[in-house]
Amino acid sequence: MRHWWTRAADYVLELILGAALLLVGLFHIVFPVLGVAGPWASADSREVRVDAAARLPGGMTSTAMTLRGSDRAELVLADPGLGQRLLLVLPVAVGGLLLVVVLAVLLRMARTFRDGDFFVPENTRRLTVVAVALMLLGVLVPLLYMMTTNLLVRGEPMAAAIAPAQDYAVLPVFLAILAAAAAAAFRNGTRLRADTEGLV
Repeated sequence: MRHWWTRAADYVLELILGAALLLVGLFHIVFPVLGVAGPWASADSREVRVDAAARLPGGMTSTAMTLRGSDRAELVLADPGLGQRLLLVLPVAVGGLLLVVVLAVLLRMARTFRDGDFFVPENTRRLTVVAVALMLLGVLVPLLYMMTTNLLVRGEPMAAAIAPAQDYAVLPVFLAILAAAAAAAFRNGTRLRADTEGLV
């Protein structure tokens, strides 16, 4: 009974990871890319942070874009061109791609759990890939948001009112540290198992 339940749990885990991989791929990569160059509705706005010293009472408008709100405001582009749509979608697509990498690697790891063999050399390398991808998700994606926002508002009157984003994603960085620690544990487990097999 326990063996049957363990195998069923492994298949459920693979199903959940596969569904998450599909959803992230669709909503963070495929649909945003279709919005840039395809028939899908294109992105035309982004949430930004307004400098506390330049709070806006209602909104600030130019011919190309509008900044509405204060503190957390919405930057709306009137008729974004291809380059502007690319800048709007780039951080979302890069973050989605990194999530796809993490989920795909975790799915491959989950498939090795069916045999009850966790400490295989491939899983050590996979956890290292997960750690690197999560670190990039926590550091690179916020930097992309900041850089692309600066490029979008360059030369516009509201450029001085938008504060640079300084909030890095703490959770992915923390998870990256945990994944790196797990990779070290898997590496030690693999080494111990190889030493034990050599003694038999």
